[in-house]
Amino acid sequence: MPEIVVTAESRAESGKNANRRLRGKGLIPGVVYGAKKETLPVAVSPKDIGAILKSATGENTLFDLDLGGEKRKVILKEFQREPLKGRLLHADFFEVALDKKIEVKVHVEIVGVPVGVKTQGGILDFVTRELEIECLPTEIPEKIAVDVSALELGKHLRVSDLQIPARITVLTEPGVVVVHVVAPRAEEVVAPVEVVAGAEAAAGEPEVIKKGKAPVEGEGEGEAAKAEKPEKKEKEKKEKEKK
Repeated sequence: MPEIVVTAESRAESGKNANRRLRGKGLIPGVVYGAKKETLPVAVSPKDIGAILKSATGENTLFDLDLGGEKRKVILKEFQREPLKGRLLHADFFEVALDKKIEVKVHVEIVGVPVGVKTQGGILDFVTRELEIECLPTEIPEKIAVDVSALELGKHLRVSDLQIPARITVLTEPGVVVVHVVAPRAEEVVAPVEVVAGAEAAAGEPEVIKKGKAPVEGEGEGEAAKAEKPEKKEKEKKEKEKK
């Protein structure tokens, strides 16, 4: 693999206004740091960093940061992007020693089609997509390939099941599931609600409760009772006249 060199320049100013002016020049702010070394503010081209991120090794790419003729062997430790447009805003570089191991995260790549998917109707569930490892900077793998061809329905592969080169130490817990084949979920069928004829109409007509004082005695009598009252008064009047 050809050696990658990224040109960088030291920067003295910091803060939002200084970073805005820097980006106006087509550069982004960054820092270089390492074990037992003082942090150094720098400015780099976002195009150079973007090209590294798009490479096969991505952020684990080992390259030279050229500071005025002084080259430092680094990897891209962290970076920030603009939320909407995805433009690079900041980058942190970790200076490494080629004879000392470092900790990095490496992507997992699935190889093959599980028998549990091919012939048993299962679904492949990719659970853990990257592993944390420790190795020398020059031995960082592009990816960790996992062959799932023999994986049956209901079976899984854990970190402890993976074939890892001897020069690499996996720091992710051995019991962590990387991939498994699961049965597809049955769709829940909801039975239609039966509506009884007239029930909907009845439900839409709430009972009306009449409020008011209790009826006075004599009120609400039938028509026959009302007709009897004038005759009774006429009879009493005639009896008085006879007397």
